[in-house]
Amino acid sequence: MANAAFEELVEDFEFLDDWEDRYRHVIDQGKSMDALEEALRVPATKVDGCASQVWLHAQVEDGKLHFDGASDAMIVSGLIAVLRTLYNGLTPAEVLAVDARAEMGRLGLNDHLSAQRSNGLTAMIERVRETAAAVK
Repeated sequence: MANAAFEELVEDFEFLDDWEDRYRHVIDQGKSMDALEEALRVPATKVDGCASQVWLHAQVEDGKLHFDGASDAMIVSGLIAVLRTLYNGLTPAEVLAVDARAEMGRLGLNDHLSAQRSNGLTAMIERVRETAAAVK
């Protein structure tokens, strides 16, 4: 149940033959995000369970969720960008219907993240889902 922007990202990843290229593409996704304002890097937006510093900020606009985020690690910033692509513009109910693990698997990410990064990704997905449930 991915949106059009995520489907485009999946297509981009299909052209990348090896994990190194995919890893670089994830990092590039993070570099292309706008910086999260320092005022939003507060305990309320901090995601626990990540080895890196991670902040996720959500806004609701016209009944749809929009997420911004930041991390002190390049790969994690990239994962935030990928999650933004997956979730931004969806209603809370649509966010809750997304099988994020399966969608991330389509990018070939599940098999190549360290256990720590995988745990952090799970924590970020859970934060997004909690936010959607609270708004719904």
